[in-house]
Amino acid sequence: MRIGIRVHDMERAPFEEMIQNISSKGFCCAQLAVKKAISEFNVDIDAMTPGMAFYIKEIFAKNKVDIAVLGCYLNLTNLIDQERKQILEAYKTHIRFASLLSCGMVGTETGSLNPDYTFKKSNHSEAALDIFIENIKRLVDYAEKMGVIIGIEPVYKHIVSNLERTYRVISEVKSPNLQIIFDPVNLLSYDNYKEQDDIIKGAFQLFGKDIAAIHSKDFRVENKEIVETATGCGSFHHELLLAFIKKQKPFIHVLLEGTKPSESVTARKYLEEIYQNISAKEG
Repeated sequence: MRIGIRVHDMERAPFEEMIQNISSKGFCCAQLAVKKAISEFNVDIDAMTPGMAFYIKEIFAKNKVDIAVLGCYLNLTNLIDQERKQILEAYKTHIRFASLLSCGMVGTETGSLNPDYTFKKSNHSEAALDIFIENIKRLVDYAEKMGVIIGIEPVYKHIVSNLERTYRVISEVKSPNLQIIFDPVNLLSYDNYKEQDDIIKGAFQLFGKDIAAIHSKDFRVENKEIVETATGCGSFHHELLLAFIKKQKPFIHVLLEGTKPSESVTARKYLEEIYQNISAKEG
């Protein structure tokens, strides 16, 4: 595994210092959402020039940290026409920027029929899925021209909410430039969390070849709700996930998510220890 963290989960600091801190904590990759991570210079869409891309790339390279994912988590299924057009243009800008950064992929979730990204029951409808597929096809066509991978992240409350809908998107888009950021905790709800092993196994069976990055976090159940926690602080079966990673996805980027700076090194070591134990058992 190549274990990393989201840049905006680090201690707040000037950009160069944050990347140095990622390296000093033993991480070799990161997810970069420029708006969330960088505050000391303008990172609006119009400011994302080749010069800025080369500067950011240089800082990451100097610290030997991969840019695993360039995050663009805007609501791709916003039904307000003018807003959706602006969102699609923002994605295209990120795709061009990613091609200059030589990063792993542009990462996104799959949207909501509510413009503010809140949950709506009809997110799980066939109509919502059709709208998402139509929009993601446009972006994937553009990504193919730029030589960039789009990584979609299924989430239970969003439109691509389970394994079957994920597989359908992959099957209908039919492009090697569309791949999956697999975060199994994001697919859990109070109704299915006891089936987490089946969800992990099912993902690798249905679309394992298309899993290009992993998000790592944990969860606990409170008042019939899934509450996300840092890796190693909950009830997620990391051993099973890491066994699949070791066998099928060597050197994949595994990115800690929602981890406080004070928890990050402990979470990294937790994953490394489990991975080493798997290797020892097989040896």
